Amino acid sequence: MSQDQQQSQQVGVIGLGAMGMGTATALLSRGFQVTGCDIASGAREVFSAAGGKSVATPAELAHCDVVLVIVVNGQQAEEVLFGAQGVVAHLAPGSVILQCATVAPSQAKQLGERLSAVGLWMLDAPISGGAAKAKSGDLSVMASGQPEVFNKAQRVLDAMAAKVYRLGDIPGVGSSMKLVNQLLAGVHIATAAEAMALGIRMGLDPEVIYEVITHSAGNSWMFENRVPHILSGDYTPLSAVDIFVKDLNIVHQTGRELSLATPVAASALQQFTAASGAGFGREDDSAVIKVYQRLSGIALPEAANDAEGAK
Repeated sequence: MSQDQQQSQQVGVIGLGAMGMGTATALLSRGFQVTGCDIASGAREVFSAAGGKSVATPAELAHCDVVLVIVVNGQQAEEVLFGAQGVVAHLAPGSVILQCATVAPSQAKQLGERLSAVGLWMLDAPISGGAAKAKSGDLSVMASGQPEVFNKAQRVLDAMAAKVYRLGDIPGVGSSMKLVNQLLAGVHIATAAEAMALGIRMGLDPEVIYEVITHSAGNSWMFENRVPHILSGDYTPLSAVDIFVKDLNIVHQTGRELSLATPVAASALQQFTAASGAGFGREDDSAVIKVYQRLSGIALPEAANDAEGAK
């Protein structure tokens, strides 16, 4: 794709959190004209400083050909699309919405039907990979929608993702696949926390636990990625505890709708809910280990600055 083609396609990104900001800047770096939208003035200022345009309301994205919705939950997706300042009423017919938030498959299907009824296209396109891969344009996109929509959005998809999975022709399939991913991700984080808590309680050195497990069969991507947050005592949220409270609740509710028991996911949900109830909901999801600290009094590694202050 030529630079001129990229510059002719106007892209809006609603939600400039860790994933949204990374995706918006990746698209910007690849030559797209990108307008970021967020209610937080600080996020808008950061994106403007990176060279993008910034607006405070989705309605101000009327000029965009493709709009990415990268918000926290289904309620926010509903609001930014159809609310009083929503983007839907202002887009030209034939514009494309990439609905990237993790929502229930039933809601994704409903959103697709409502957008189609007003002449807009939608890809059910949840994303995975974390903030670093968002910024480098190397996300995985689990997408479903009509082939024509993929064609319209292909340039944007190629710029934001290393892998785009075409999973079906109707919205809902992409969100179903994302739930499988989130079940595994949430369970793996909760299990990594429990394993670290057990090792610490047995008197093992946390750094040694990490070294051994990351070279053994018990390793997982989440163990390898999240345990360093615990080792450094840094719970700055890259993905917060409350995200998994939300996502695992969707898993649980979907299981109920299907009469499918999900006992392992339910156990992980209880751990994240306990962490949120203890006041750690806005911390990094690795802070689920603090539930074990509260229950058994294990000593967790401190942040370097905390350790310095204690001397």
